[in-house]
Amino acid sequence: MEIKRVAETDTIDKFTDIEFSDYASECDVALNYEDFCFVAEEGGNIAGVIIGRAYYNEIHIGDLIVGKGYRREGIGCKLVAAVEDAYRGKGYEKIALTTFGFQAPEFYKKLGYELEFVREDKDPKLSKYFYLKKI
Repeated sequence: MEIKRVAETDTIDKFTDIEFSDYASECDVALNYEDFCFVAEEGGNIAGVIIGRAYYNEIHIGDLIVGKGYRREGIGCKLVAAVEDAYRGKGYEKIALTTFGFQAPEFYKKLGYELEFVREDKDPKLSKYFYLKKI
């Protein structure tokens, strides 16, 4: 068997979707799978974006990025709130995310996310923070 690195394709996406769904079904677990992307725009320009996926009983925020010229204007708060609002009351119990020390640990705390774990790194900026919020 050959193992190689490839770019994602529709064929790979289809394989992943089918196998992921089938395995959850075999294990008698509701998959509830959905990718999401919310965008903050101003005058046709992207100010920020939040992406992730919902599966099983949780939402996972993968990336939250606010453009340099738009930071400290509440856009990040609005994007996180959009995810929370979109999935509240739909059978998901929690939102999980990670952030590095140089990114936004205090930001997520202010939004009510609870710190579960910190994986310390010799460079504190690269310590990884694991957060969770019940919805």
